[in-house]
Amino acid sequence: MNLLLDTHAILWALSDIEKLSNRAKIEILSPENNKLVSLASAWEVAIKISLNKLSFEGGVTRFLHQIVHDGFELLPIRAEHILQVEMLPFYHRDPFDRLIVAAAMVEGMAVISADTIIRLYEVNCIW
Repeated sequence: MNLLLDTHAILWALSDIEKLSNRAKIEILSPENNKLVSLASAWEVAIKISLNKLSFEGGVTRFLHQIVHDGFELLPIRAEHILQVEMLPFYHRDPFDRLIVAAAMVEGMAVISADTIIRLYEVNCIW
């Protein structure tokens, strides 16, 4: 299965895996699943670091390096993802989460997220 991790899920997977649900941990640790992280998450991390709302040792450079080092794949933001955002019902106000949902829909991926609002969309949400 192809999994797209929400920003908080990848941060927890990299730094404190015990914050993830048991199901999320099982799916992330399964060698049969492809684990992806949207560049939207890297963008969100960079903004939060610059606003001092998030501390990540080594900044977004280290975040990106650690994603790849730990076996995750970066998912580029594609025009189709942006077009899908326009079609989404406005359940979620967070533009990063909307882009992650749209990318998962376009790419046929499940989203790993504790965010209950994401479950309102027609996307497989694992938690």
